[in-house]
Amino acid sequence: MRTGLFAHPACFNHVTPPGHPERVDRLRAVLDALNALPSLDRREAPPAERDSLIRAHDRQLVEGILSATIGPDDFERIDADTTMSAGSGEAALRAAGAVIAAVDAVMAGQMDNAFCAVRPPGHHAERQRAMGFCLFNSIAIGALHARAVHGLKRVAVVDFDVHHGNGTQDIFFDDPGLFYASTHQFPLYPGTGLASERGVAGNIVNVPLPPGAGGTAFRSVFEEQILPALEIFEPQFIFISAGFDAHEADPLAALRLQVEDFEWATQQLCLLAKRVCGGRVVSALEGGYDLESLARSTVAHVRALACGGEG
Repeated sequence: MRTGLFAHPACFNHVTPPGHPERVDRLRAVLDALNALPSLDRREAPPAERDSLIRAHDRQLVEGILSATIGPDDFERIDADTTMSAGSGEAALRAAGAVIAAVDAVMAGQMDNAFCAVRPPGHHAERQRAMGFCLFNSIAIGALHARAVHGLKRVAVVDFDVHHGNGTQDIFFDDPGLFYASTHQFPLYPGTGLASERGVAGNIVNVPLPPGAGGTAFRSVFEEQILPALEIFEPQFIFISAGFDAHEADPLAALRLQVEDFEWATQQLCLLAKRVCGGRVVSALEGGYDLESLARSTVAHVRALACGGEG
C-alpha cells in the first residue's frame, strides 16, 4: 500500500491561549511519532481555494475568518472554546487544502490512501458557524471536493472522535449522496448526535456511547451498526474523522478506548473500502488531547492505513 502523509508548518502557527487543550504540542507529538513510519509519501499541504471552502460553508463565514486582522500576540474569540491567532487563517486553509490534495492524489492513483496531520480540527464547524476548536470543516470540504471535481456520487465520512461531529452532520444532513456515521460519548459536548438524528434519507447514523464505555462496546456498535450501514450506502470514497480523544487517558471525556481499538476500527474501514471503493480512504486528525496516547494512537491508525487493513 502507498500511504500519503499531508502536513504543513503553517498548522503550528494556529496558536491558542495558555492552557487551551487544542495546542501546538498536539501536532508536534503526532508528527514526531510518525517519523517511526519512514515509508510514508510525505507531501506539503497546499492552501485550499476559497471556492472549495464555499462548497461546505457560507461565504460570510469564510470571508470573516480569512479577513480577520489579529495582532501577533493577540487572540480573537469566536466562542468560549474557539479562538483565532494571527496564523489561524492560513493554518485552516492548509488543513482543508491537505484533505483536498489527498483526495486528488488518491483519485490520480499516486497513493492508495492518506492521512492529514493538520490543525485546527474541523468536524464541529457547521455551514454557518465556526465552533468547538474548529474553523473550517476540512473533512466535509474534502468530501464535497471529491464529488464536485472528481464526479463521485456517493461519499462517506466515519467519525470516531469522542465528540459528535455536529458540523459534518449539519453540512451532510439534507443531501442523500453524503453519508455520515459517528460513534461518540453522549451526553457530552456539543449535545448533538442522538440516534434519532437520521438525515434526509437515513444518511446519518449516530451511535452514542455512555460515559465509561470501552473497546467492547465500541467494536460492537461498529460491527453491528456503522459498518453495515456504510456498506449498504456503497460509498465511492471513505473519509475518516480521526479523533483519538476516546482513549481512556484523554482528559476531556470518559470513554475507555485503547490504542488497539482505533487500529481495529481503521482496519475494518480499510477492508470495507477495498470491497466497495477500490480502497480509497483519506483520514484527517480531529481531537486527542493527551499527548502520549494521541501519538501512539495516531501511529497505530496510520500503520493500519499503510497495511490496507491487513494485520
